[in-house]
Amino acid sequence: MSAVRTVLGDVPPERLGVCDAHDHLFFGSPLLPGQELRDVSAARAELAAFRAQGGGTVVQWTPYGLGRRAADLPPLSRETGVHVVAATGLHQAGHYDEATLGALRGRLAGVFVSELTDGIGASGVRAGLVKVAGGFHALDAHARWTMEAAAEAHHATDAPIAVHLELGTGALDVVDLLCGRLGVPPHRVVLGHLNRSPDSVVHRLAAEAGCYLAFDGPSRANHATDWRMPDAVRALADAGFGDRLLLGGDTTTAAARSVTGGPGMPYLLRRVRPRLALAVGEELVRRILVDNPGRAFAAEWR
Repeated sequence: MSAVRTVLGDVPPERLGVCDAHDHLFFGSPLLPGQELRDVSAARAELAAFRAQGGGTVVQWTPYGLGRRAADLPPLSRETGVHVVAATGLHQAGHYDEATLGALRGRLAGVFVSELTDGIGASGVRAGLVKVAGGFHALDAHARWTMEAAAEAHHATDAPIAVHLELGTGALDVVDLLCGRLGVPPHRVVLGHLNRSPDSVVHRLAAEAGCYLAFDGPSRANHATDWRMPDAVRALADAGFGDRLLLGGDTTTAAARSVTGGPGMPYLLRRVRPRLALAVGEELVRRILVDNPGRAFAAEWR
């Protein structure tokens, strides 16, 4: 039976409720010094604020080695009543030191599979997806290595694969690699940050391939992409791809949290949802926030 693997166990897709399909409760990287998401109280407050806006599930894309704090996720989920999905996977090479990457050589797929089936470290919390990343308009050797391991883990477990697209670029290269050479079914792949590169042709081709398309997070690089997002969603829906769309918040720094003055997780429901409803209607927005995530993140777990 298909189920979404949350930090409290597997749940039927229809129990997710309103879903933030890409966000972070905890995150830390040498590329963002001093901006770590590591405060448990702040994470609890952010989840509670999301819940107060009607939120039901947060899919955390924080991968291996970037401060997931897996053991803290189950109590946060219980206390706030919000389902949380954890991730395994690996980000771009720049987020890690050479010693960490070296220790994973030759065993990366096994690490992913173990975290999906046995749990993350001693926490016992099982990941519910594999998160990997491409580069700016290209896939370097690191990206290909991690995607090969992600594909192997998918074939062993049926786990969905979520892909960080750098500034929204490189989507078709990812599709060619994951869904072409590596044989991952397109409906098991979520392409993230497509809002950051509002290229309607690329969006259409990625949707035609069968992948899920995530429009996730206010842009910190080019605000012009934000106000174009509703048009991109409407174009895809008009073309018959409304069942392939997801929305997320992608809070990656402490300053971006709503509890410290940023937009945070509630922004997705407080501002993005009504703005998008004006463009495409309440029913499509409900499908994007409720129905589509259940299909995108559910798996026939092995």
